[in-house]
Amino acid sequence: MKKSYTLKLEGKEWKDCLKDAFDKKKKDVKMDGFRKGQVPYDVYVKKMGVEVLYMDAVDFALDILYARLLSDKDTITPAATPAIDIKEIDKEHVEIEFTLVAVPEVDLGKYKDLGIKKEKIVVSDEEIEHELGHLKEQFAELRTVDDDKKIKEGMTAVIDFEGFLNDKAFKGGKGEDYPLEIGSHTFIPGFEEALVGLKKGDKKDVKVTFPENYQSEELKGQKVVFKVEIKEVKEKVYPEFDKEFFEDLNVGGVENLDDLKKYIKENLEAEKEKNQSDEYLFKCLDKIVKDSKFEIPEEMTEDEVNRLTREFSERLSYQGLNIETYLQYANSTMDEFKETLKPEANRRIGYRLVMDAVVAKEKLEVSDLELEEGLNKTSEEYGMSREDFEKEIGSKELFKYDLLMRKAMKVITGE
Repeated sequence: MKKSYTLKLEGKEWKDCLKDAFDKKKKDVKMDGFRKGQVPYDVYVKKMGVEVLYMDAVDFALDILYARLLSDKDTITPAATPAIDIKEIDKEHVEIEFTLVAVPEVDLGKYKDLGIKKEKIVVSDEEIEHELGHLKEQFAELRTVDDDKKIKEGMTAVIDFEGFLNDKAFKGGKGEDYPLEIGSHTFIPGFEEALVGLKKGDKKDVKVTFPENYQSEELKGQKVVFKVEIKEVKEKVYPEFDKEFFEDLNVGGVENLDDLKKYIKENLEAEKEKNQSDEYLFKCLDKIVKDSKFEIPEEMTEDEVNRLTREFSERLSYQGLNIETYLQYANSTMDEFKETLKPEANRRIGYRLVMDAVVAKEKLEVSDLELEEGLNKTSEEYGMSREDFEKEIGSKELFKYDLLMRKAMKVITGE
């Protein structure tokens, strides 16, 4: 269901929005007779006309009017970002139409005792040994081998190299004292294998072919020669699980190999239990969604797709990339990318809808005391002050909703 509401902002409230819009751009305003950023509002409006402030002022007006609209008990609960239409605007007032899409009604299916079983959590000896191997890798040391010892898989060769295409050195193809682990597959296919059997002081011309999908247009698919000199050869020396190792490990209660295996087992069990709980909840939610009836508005899907896109873009930024570059590599457009996100978006929306329906059906609530205790406990878990934690989450209401969802999850899973 969609419903439109028209609201008006006028008089002092609208004039304040116009002044806020001016303050927003004031620092960049230049005008004869005034320093940059020092032009008075009245002078600016007289010269430029108040109309140039309208669009920025609307942003401020939207916040005021939308908050006012949501506070009205007769307003439908919006499921997505409203559509906005500016009906009238002048120096005295602005009139804006908000079109809201209502949260869809949910005919909730069975949501308790769903007959979904959990598997017994088992940590095998092989898994423990695998983790012990990781620890050995973590504490391994690289030590220089004897000069006559030949390079083998797993060793590290410290090399000087320079690449040549048609007997000419190419850009980016030179390195000095470069540590290359043989078998890491960090160089062009065939390069690392060609160094096996060499020793310190050896030189070799390594012939390789760049992959067809290599990023450099000049080099993709090209046969090149790397002149390589072995400067040093190192191998990993793995630690013994002795007294010195456990002192360096510095884990409380872990003083020998049996203690360490027990510690690893407990951590693996905790990790598996967490993963199993998540998987069990999702299986329960999938079943509830399948057995429930509701229709997801397009606007709701679009909002969730945009949220997923922002999340993905943020993850890329942590790797020093942006979504435009990613789409180029993927040979895709933004519209095509967003289309691939729709199933996940609708899955998330479905989960929220049925959990909200469970909250309503069970009449679940979060008391003020539960909210306070939750805020205190969670801020402590994050090692933050209560004040800083509240600033980080942005809104107590969002945290309260999260606590409400946790209650709904307990009802669904029976935990």
